[in-house]
Amino acid sequence: MGFDTDVLPSGEIFVGGEWMRGRGADIISTFPADRSLNRVVAGASAEDVESAIDRAATAQAAGWGEAKAQERAAVLHRISDGIAAAVDRISFIQTRDTGKTLTETRALAMSAAGTFRYFASVLETADEDATVRRADTLTLSLHEPIGLVSAITPWNSPIASDAQKVAPALAAGNAVLLKPASWSPLVGLELARIAEAAGLPKGLLSVLPGAGSIVGEMLVTHPAIGRVSFTGGTSVGRGIARKAAEKLMPVSLELGGKSPTIVFADADLDLALAGVLFGIFSSTGQSCIAGSRLYVERSIYERFLDRLVKATEALVVGHPFDAATQVAPLVHDDHRASVEAFVASGIADGGEVLAGGARPTGNLYDRGVYYLPTIVAGLPASAHLVREEVFGPVLTVFPFDDEEEVVRLGNDNHYGLACGVFTRDTPKAMRVGRRIASGTVWINTYKQFSISTPFGGVKESGVGREKGRNGLFAYMNQKSYYLDLGGRPHPWARIG
Repeated sequence: MGFDTDVLPSGEIFVGGEWMRGRGADIISTFPADRSLNRVVAGASAEDVESAIDRAATAQAAGWGEAKAQERAAVLHRISDGIAAAVDRISFIQTRDTGKTLTETRALAMSAAGTFRYFASVLETADEDATVRRADTLTLSLHEPIGLVSAITPWNSPIASDAQKVAPALAAGNAVLLKPASWSPLVGLELARIAEAAGLPKGLLSVLPGAGSIVGEMLVTHPAIGRVSFTGGTSVGRGIARKAAEKLMPVSLELGGKSPTIVFADADLDLALAGVLFGIFSSTGQSCIAGSRLYVERSIYERFLDRLVKATEALVVGHPFDAATQVAPLVHDDHRASVEAFVASGIADGGEVLAGGARPTGNLYDRGVYYLPTIVAGLPASAHLVREEVFGPVLTVFPFDDEEEVVRLGNDNHYGLACGVFTRDTPKAMRVGRRIASGTVWINTYKQFSISTPFGGVKESGVGREKGRNGLFAYMNQKSYYLDLGGRPHPWARIG
């Protein structure tokens, strides 16, 4: 690619439009492929967050929220162009930070560029409402900026997750305080550099990597913050929801998942096989919407499973800079230990490992944080591995006999983020999709996204939606206006 670690962000953080060394604990970013050092980032302190909030309030009040739609949209378009122009650099930074393949991180960077471009367009075409007239008044329903919003993003796809929160929040006229995850602090800082170069007024964006107990806590509880958008684990999301409830503050929470994929006997089995493999093993399984529970109709179960095991064992596990790699390293040694513990629990519960279930060995693999794509069969529905999110390349497989049974099995989980259905029978696919509790249903495909289509979960997978045209209004307050047209004093006052 022609890049080396010199292009990585310097380790300073972006506080209210100023680059500075954070006053909090250091954050060490390493390359998961070989554990080499990327950067030591000086994390944000409570004082840094307070300064960022003060500067954000000043910048937002200076006129960003009152700027004409086309003026804000022009800045978002320039940010989009800046991301697209730097796509290779961003891809390199995110691969160094997360271990994802360059192919994937390039797609994520282009997705982020598209997100800024989309919300610039939505902003310019989002008409307000003149509501139905029921008296001698003109009634209007208008949207206004909230003011200051917090965006707390995960480590697995930071540039895309950052854009899905920052772009609509800025488009809506707010100032944004972004907290990237400590395992992937760098690409959010690169986004700040691009936004600065695009002419975003100083103070409207801060990027504050740091401890969740300090930075995250302040970005939720500080009285100046009017909204929080969080993507991450369910347990942390619950804590944010409790704190937000104390403030009566709106939140969106995109949380964990344990998504079912259903393959009926009448499916195009090549299509289904590719969809299952991509749904669970792309991104090394480090995806909230990973199709981690597979249900295959019994009449084709053995045949399909045999093909699936062979295809899984043929996946290329390798270095993220290698174009042939399909499964890259996991993000961190601690995360790999968690994945291994999940698989061990599955074996203890009676599961049979049909593929993977171990670290690959050899010079390349020994240097990095690798784990083989894994399939486990024979587990009861109550097993820990079946019920909880692994966030790694681990698939559990089950046969089913009929539609009623698979709907029951698919819904037998406290998560409800996504679902995949493979069948040639479109009415059946729609019928099953409607009955599965989830925020997204893929039919004869998996893990496809569009910024124009709302995304979120049900049950313990979260509340609220991101993306789509209404994603802009989620960062605004709705206000109603009544304009008198009669010109007569109200009769109650008995005047004249």
